[in-house]
Amino acid sequence: MKLSVLVPLFNEEEFVGTLLERVMAAPLPPGLEREIVVADDGSTDSSVEEVEAVAARYPNAIRLLKTQRNQGKAAALRRAIAEARGEFAIIQDADLEYDPREYQRIVAPLLDGRADAVYGSRFMVSGERRVLYYWHSLANHLLTGICNIFADLNLTDMETCYKGFRTPLLKSIPIRSQRFGFEPEITIKLAKRQARIFEVPITYNGRTYEEGKKIGLKDAIEAFWVILRTFLSHEIYLDEDKGILDAFSTVQKFNRWMADTIRPYVGKEVLEVGAGIGNLTQHLVSRRRKYVATDLDHEHLKRLSVRLSGRPNLETAVLDASRAEDFRPFHGRMDTVVCLNVLEHIEDDLGSLKSIHATLRENGRAVILVPHGQSLFNSLDKELGHWRRYSEEELHRRMTDAGFTVETMLRFNRIARPGWWFNGTVLRRRTIGRFQLRSFDRMVWLFRRIDADLPWSPTSIIAVGRKEKRLDHGLA
Repeated sequence: MKLSVLVPLFNEEEFVGTLLERVMAAPLPPGLEREIVVADDGSTDSSVEEVEAVAARYPNAIRLLKTQRNQGKAAALRRAIAEARGEFAIIQDADLEYDPREYQRIVAPLLDGRADAVYGSRFMVSGERRVLYYWHSLANHLLTGICNIFADLNLTDMETCYKGFRTPLLKSIPIRSQRFGFEPEITIKLAKRQARIFEVPITYNGRTYEEGKKIGLKDAIEAFWVILRTFLSHEIYLDEDKGILDAFSTVQKFNRWMADTIRPYVGKEVLEVGAGIGNLTQHLVSRRRKYVATDLDHEHLKRLSVRLSGRPNLETAVLDASRAEDFRPFHGRMDTVVCLNVLEHIEDDLGSLKSIHATLRENGRAVILVPHGQSLFNSLDKELGHWRRYSEEELHRRMTDAGFTVETMLRFNRIARPGWWFNGTVLRRRTIGRFQLRSFDRMVWLFRRIDADLPWSPTSIIAVGRKEKRLDHGLA
């Protein structure tokens, strides 16, 4: 495995060469290699030349990213994050305030899978720290406290510059700050992603302003603004379709309605295909002997695991529903497969249904929910990556062709059809706003009572298919 050390750089010619040598010499856990990604932020001194001189002594270990215009620390980090190749990443300022010999302490909770992010705290009990400015320390405590309130965390040092991450998680989070607002922005977005954050004590040899410290009152004010802006924002995924999935995590009453609808057909040993971040899993997992939640997105499964960490019957596995080989470890092992809002994303939907069929034991059931009515196909479907919407006849035929005996077809969620049509066909929107979703969710108690009596077609249909027991034609 590899650790990416991300170094934002601006006018540190006196320190950066020594810093890079220390990073290269820092001890790492066995089996962990390192790479250094230096993102220069338009330095006007000899910082770039210092980096190039050290990089020449360590071929292939140090990469330098250059830019002509100074944009700020967060902007430099965005470039470094995009270029990181390691499974884990740690931020290392180009000065000498933080000691690279403590990398092992930072990465330990990442390596053993306990943490998604690790903060090196200057205020936890540790070996030593340089005593410096009272007002600067007070501002750190104040900003950490305010950030904790908005993020619902109990960090001791949000502003620490020693932060370690799982790199795929870090790459999936949009960073919009330019300067020192990176620290509160990444903290609140990690909290919204329900990441597991650990703190470990570190030593700290802070600089005085005479020695080159750059952060000041202006940056403290900016940090407070970033806290407010990030708290009000729902932009926690770079990919918009994943943001839509996150939005649906807020409609708990609707998700419970969907789970209640299919629960009578769900057995004791369940494979859920396309579980996402667990919006339905959380309602179905209880009272199961074994529940395997799968998705093709590793980060979704990490978030699901955190949300449902108290469930000993829950397992997770990466599974692409379009790949027959991903189903093979489960062949003949499950009594139920739940596949909700997945089949429409797959070009070869019949192939996926055959894979689901192979996963089931004899007399096992597949519960398949898909969007209904190709005439309703609009901009929302396109944005979500749908290949099609289904008629009841088409879904029934697909199930039969895959080897299932269709026991029942359920019509689900008529109430949302006019809204889907209006948003996607008339307004041609590409997403559904959180306000709309929450407003809808508040009325689900009523909608689920009247839904069956509405005189138009449903938004979704659910097929319940059984894998028939094979007849034994051998000799009696």
